[in-house]
Amino acid sequence: MMKLGVNSVLFKEYSFAEAARHIALSGYDGVEISAIQGMCEHLDLSRWKEQAAQLRSIVQGEGLSFLSMEFGSVKDEERLFTALEAAAEIGIPIVNIGPGGKTGVEEDVQRSIEQLQRFSERAASCGVTLCVKAHIGQAIHDTPTTLRAMAEVASPAFGIDMDPSHIFRANENPEDALPAVISRVKHVHIRDCKGREQGPGPIELQACGRGDIDLFAYCKAMTDHKYDGPVVLEVIGAKPEHSLAQLSIIAAETYGYLNACLKQLGAR
Repeated sequence: MMKLGVNSVLFKEYSFAEAARHIALSGYDGVEISAIQGMCEHLDLSRWKEQAAQLRSIVQGEGLSFLSMEFGSVKDEERLFTALEAAAEIGIPIVNIGPGGKTGVEEDVQRSIEQLQRFSERAASCGVTLCVKAHIGQAIHDTPTTLRAMAEVASPAFGIDMDPSHIFRANENPEDALPAVISRVKHVHIRDCKGREQGPGPIELQACGRGDIDLFAYCKAMTDHKYDGPVVLEVIGAKPEHSLAQLSIIAAETYGYLNACLKQLGAR
């Protein structure tokens, strides 16, 4: 059965304890902890050993589990290696990274794939899974570039984070794109969006069910192909003026939508 979670970046202006509390109240099974440098560092990799016991206690105390960690784009390889070590010690099974580079630059695609090979080998040595997603504007940005990475990165510790919003904004239909990559999909970031514009849009319209992506069809595709990994709401763009109530409404509304879809499909 698929597990539903929320990336703590939604609650970037609040503590991890507050994030976990409201994620649990919204009904979720687990949490993806954000370690995105310069955006949201609920997991501060410069002092993760000091945080580890407290983070585990917070998650366990709310009846949640760690589903994943979001690292973001890799600008410092040593920081990523620290993240993989921290994940192994804290009990976080998956580390999600961005592919980096720029869309349409062949050298960037090659460099990204070469890095994924090396990073996956390090992840394997830590007993952690490393996932990458197609990301609008970056080297791996659609299904064809994702398939290139899948073909060239053989490590069993490497997986695809299949985010339907980026695939939708790459002018593909996610429910049609999923079967081509499902054999390596080990994590799903999910959100909605209006139209196929570059950015994800206002946070309210990223709540699943509010936008234009056929997320029921995507849920059906996941179910039809027996995906049973984490499905994690990732909402980008929360600001200090957004209250805990506003953020929790987005989380709870998405949980209700996804849980209802997956129950109807027999996946919850």
